Amino acid sequence: MHHHLRPAMMPVLAAAVLLLATLSQAHNITRILAQHPEFSTFNHYLTLTHLAPEINGRTTITVCAVDNAAMDELLSKHPSIYTIKNILSLHVLLDYFGAKKLHQITNGTALAATMYQATGTAPGSAGFVNITDLHGGKVGFGAENNDGTLTSTFVKSVEEMPYNISVIQISKILPSAAAEAPAPAPTQQNLTSIMSKHGCKVFAENFFVHSDALNNFNENLRGGLTVFCPLDDAFKAFLPKFKNLTASGKLALLEFHGVPVYQSLATLKSNNGLQNTLATDGANKFDFTVQNDGEDVTLKTRLTTAKITDTIIDQQPLAVFAINKVLLPKELFKGQALAPAPAPEPSAADAPAPAKGKKKKKKAADAPAADSNSDAPADSPGDAADDTADDSNGAVIPEGRSFGNVVIALGLVFGLPLVL
Repeated sequence: MHHHLRPAMMPVLAAAVLLLATLSQAHNITRILAQHPEFSTFNHYLTLTHLAPEINGRTTITVCAVDNAAMDELLSKHPSIYTIKNILSLHVLLDYFGAKKLHQITNGTALAATMYQATGTAPGSAGFVNITDLHGGKVGFGAENNDGTLTSTFVKSVEEMPYNISVIQISKILPSAAAEAPAPAPTQQNLTSIMSKHGCKVFAENFFVHSDALNNFNENLRGGLTVFCPLDDAFKAFLPKFKNLTASGKLALLEFHGVPVYQSLATLKSNNGLQNTLATDGANKFDFTVQNDGEDVTLKTRLTTAKITDTIIDQQPLAVFAINKVLLPKELFKGQALAPAPAPEPSAADAPAPAKGKKKKKKAADAPAADSNSDAPADSPGDAADDTADDSNGAVIPEGRSFGNVVIALGLVFGLPLVL
């Protein structure tokens, strides 16, 4: 029997082929370098500085690795781990350069942006690398702010996956005064000052009143912390709701915007899914879902979908991102929508229907005072269904399910019977 493709099914086939292509292109820089012992120190520090997951989360990228001798020279200067991250970030180019392309650079010279530039902390052009095709088949590399001096040369290609990732060896660490400058340790970072200076002043001011929240953020800073701070307009609109919360509710709301793990934007893009927060406590989940929406990264609770609008700071182990909405945990705002401005007391018709057969969790007392009598329990009968729906909308396909989806898609295309 011959199966003919119907025009209407062509998009399904295209999607299946694209999914297969995406799966086949996934790369892991740690595994690639593990096959080459001469790069073991470089590989170790990619993991230690959390650059490895950032590299794995990107495509069209080039990693300029150096051997153990070159790394020993860098480490002999005893830089902090934060400075090492800046230096190694300068060795990750946000473009694809295989061996062939390096020897065929248009006009002989190219200027490549690096992951150091992408952090937003590189001054001027310090985050760019000059690549020049020299005479005699050599290719030189140099930091753009190093007076154009090409201090390192191309040694060999380690692994190429066109045009996804290229791992090449260069002869030496690229010197850069900006990248080598002492980077502040996380304990020296003033969280409230950082947020206030970047459009989140109203949110930050609440930490002065609720010092327990600030202490919790600072205590997690050394081990790793990611903060999502609502911009001023968003938090101003939310203030009437915030003022109605109990003291413990206000504390939980602030802590809900902190995650006790350092995650860069690239890591968030590659690791979609549920995130515990500083407010998470046993049965009180206080979690939200990270989900990609194209190039945007969104944070979803049952009541809110906020978008990351800016990277305020990204210096391992601290990342601070601006978001366009206040995150509303279901534990505090059950079944309610956020009013854009101060509103009258909700009427009885607006109150959510009480859940059946469940006792209230203790966090229910933290709900807004005006609505406390009508709040549904922390785990209402609809919770399980909603959680399932949230999971099904996630951008990450669980391991083992990806190829099953492809088989189903191809079966639909060709009209084949499927046995599940």
